[in-house]
Amino acid sequence: MLMQALRGMRTRWVTFVGSFVALALGVGLIAATGLALAATFDAPERGPERFAAAPVVVRAADHLRVDTPTGTRSKPLDHPGPVGPRTADRLAALGRTVEDRTFPADVTVSRTGPDVTAARTGADTREPRTGPDTTAPRTGADARGPRPGQAAEARVGHPWPVAAAAPYRLTSGRAPAAPGEIVVTNRPGGGAPLRTGDRVLVRTPAGNAPRTVVGTVAGRGFEDAVFFTDDEAARISPDIDALVVHADATAVRRALGPDSGMDVLTGHDRRRADPDPDRDARALVSVNALLGTAAGITLFVSAAVVASTFSFAVAQRRREFGLLRTVGATPGQIRRTVCAEAVLVGVLASAAGSWLGAGGAPLLVGRMTEAGLAPPWFALGDASWPLHTAFWTGVFVATAGALVSCHRAGRTAPTEALREAAVDSRVMPASRWAAAVLVLLAGLGLPALALAVDPGDLLGRKSYVTRPMLLVVGFALLAPVLVRPVGRLLTWLPARLPGAIGVLLRENTAAGVRRTAAVAAPVLITVALAATLTGTVATLEEARTTEARTATTADFVVTSGHEGRPLTPDFVERARAVEGAVVSVSRSTAVTALEEDTALVTSEARAVDPARLAAVSELPVTAGRLSDLDDGAIVVNEEWLTTRVGDRVTVWLGDGRKASLRIAAVLATGTGDNGVYVTRRNAGGAGVDRIDVKVAEGADRRAVAAALHTAGAATGTRVTTRAEWLAANGQGTNGQTRTGLRMILGIALLCTATALANTLVMATSDRVRDLAVLRLAGATAPQVLRLVAAEAVVAVGVGAFLGGVVAAVNLLVVWGALVLLGVMSAVVVPWGTLGLVVAAAALLAAVSAVLPASLALRTRPVELAGSRE
Repeated sequence: MLMQALRGMRTRWVTFVGSFVALALGVGLIAATGLALAATFDAPERGPERFAAAPVVVRAADHLRVDTPTGTRSKPLDHPGPVGPRTADRLAALGRTVEDRTFPADVTVSRTGPDVTAARTGADTREPRTGPDTTAPRTGADARGPRPGQAAEARVGHPWPVAAAAPYRLTSGRAPAAPGEIVVTNRPGGGAPLRTGDRVLVRTPAGNAPRTVVGTVAGRGFEDAVFFTDDEAARISPDIDALVVHADATAVRRALGPDSGMDVLTGHDRRRADPDPDRDARALVSVNALLGTAAGITLFVSAAVVASTFSFAVAQRRREFGLLRTVGATPGQIRRTVCAEAVLVGVLASAAGSWLGAGGAPLLVGRMTEAGLAPPWFALGDASWPLHTAFWTGVFVATAGALVSCHRAGRTAPTEALREAAVDSRVMPASRWAAAVLVLLAGLGLPALALAVDPGDLLGRKSYVTRPMLLVVGFALLAPVLVRPVGRLLTWLPARLPGAIGVLLRENTAAGVRRTAAVAAPVLITVALAATLTGTVATLEEARTTEARTATTADFVVTSGHEGRPLTPDFVERARAVEGAVVSVSRSTAVTALEEDTALVTSEARAVDPARLAAVSELPVTAGRLSDLDDGAIVVNEEWLTTRVGDRVTVWLGDGRKASLRIAAVLATGTGDNGVYVTRRNAGGAGVDRIDVKVAEGADRRAVAAALHTAGAATGTRVTTRAEWLAANGQGTNGQTRTGLRMILGIALLCTATALANTLVMATSDRVRDLAVLRLAGATAPQVLRLVAAEAVVAVGVGAFLGGVVAAVNLLVVWGALVLLGVMSAVVVPWGTLGLVVAAAALLAAVSAVLPASLALRTRPVELAGSRE
């Protein structure tokens, strides 16, 4: 059988080269994504950073721990508490202590040119300059905030004594000794550095003030810091965030006691006191999800393409198998020959694909880091298992893809050798009908069940990525039945145009069912994925925008100029004092509940003033009243543990406090942005991060806007109108998601392109006698080429039509889930993306069909018509 397989491969090398290329590309993509995926399983091991030189660090516990019947459960706290003064005094008796305070300290410097950083020393050092020609310092009201053209660098402030815990070392100047003096870090490669003697404007929670840089230290990469005197830092931020203790850790733990609520950190545990210690692991979560999705889609598309290729190749060879049966070959021998060919192609292509994947993985990782899909430090590891996995996956896919074809090849009757017409008139076997019906029932039934039980589950990324797969498989299995009616629909108009090409186009499409289905299958997959993925993301973005537009009725929305920073107390007071403005101040926090005594579930929450909230929003209340929210109550959504108004729930607030709260109202689930609402008392130490402002009836809108913008300019706060805020937080805000989708679709399109070229070259090369008959019947070479190109385009159209049906079903499922969740929003169809995908596929198909046909037509028609396979 092996020798027979080798002879067959040598004779029909065009077929096997196409299969080889398709499988090698698929294995290469799986290997490349697998190698990159393996690198996401472990974040880089980093030691302590901010407190690397500190012997012992004491800070409030940053995790909530709850004992349950199944063990202790833990969750990170949103706002850990401070180290109390009594605790600090008790530990000071054990040895020298250093108090650490962390607070926002944004530095404003001049940015009028690439070499201009700040005004230097001299008579004009009282304020930062706005340009090289500025000669006079600013005074009065103008000195309270930055001028246009100045940039506020987001930094954090600390007391200078704690700098030694990192350790930071002075590279120039001296330590700060007076309230107006600071030391700053300079980041390597971070632009024009600050220098000793620079005058800058520093914005802290205590207000804005010009300060003098008296020293600089080299940045260490994990923060951009500003160091103040110890007394100045204590005035700006009275709470102690951490305490460095120069004493034995055992003595420190003994002094604190077991129930102090403090963590004593030594060794590697000091990493927990660093700014955002889990940032590396969290950065890899999205990378892992993206690469996992890409690998899954690559595997699915590759398997479908290879199975379709082998199926078409076997269909082309029915006369060959009929001749073998005529000379005495048994069905088993035919099947073993086809399987042996598949295994040979699988092994060779998988080896080549693994080699391609090993070389392409570094390019993939580099492209992801350049596009911002992965952190800059992301790099490949030394794992080799993805290469083994990709290799054996390729062999398995090739073998499995040939199994059904082997069965059909073995059933070839000797009379097939006598057939001259290449017409696919056979009805699908019962087994394929059964498989298609079962897969379609699963593809339609599972979403229907989810709509009835948990509509919100259909909006998750895993759901809308995997949901199209079953429908794609179902439609692909039904392709022999669907191709003929869809093809007749698409060729209805051409068949009624003058000339014979339209009629031939219709009849050839109907006669060559397997050829058309083999071309349509990869297009079906790509169009279905492109429309479903991009359409679902766009529809969800539109739904969130619609939801926000309905819920927010404020005229102005105020947020911090830097994401994650609280608004300054100065601006909050200024906003509350604006005449004619109804101001609703809110805080972002978290609430944790114990679900079924087994798991801690944390929900995002906002702490609000109930009386003011009603004036600036219209939340989708399904039960209860927002006005009943008070310090002993909570507003939840329909996904909460219990949704009966009046029930009491036990929760843990953002700072770890335990509270029993009454459900005052229940909100519709929506797209997931309708979270939990509590009052300021239950904010868990959160600062103000958003202010909604409504212009009171009869008040001057322009005056309110001017007052808010003046306060915002003085404090570096972003003031936007409702329309501006909706636009900034609406469609297109998640650029990484869109870039990731483009990468996934690019992989699918690459597989589709290979499959199209492969199938059409095989099909056209096998039709040389048919083309010669057309020439002998009077058709010119250009007419034949136009017919071949038109047939390829129609086959692409069939795949696009079926893929569009799959996408329409999936988008309707998403729309239905949104309606059930209380969001009335339109379905967004990505016509531009679909147009590009279909146009690219049609162009490639036409070229792939015309090139081999034009080469074949160089031979005299009489010679082609008389040739034998």
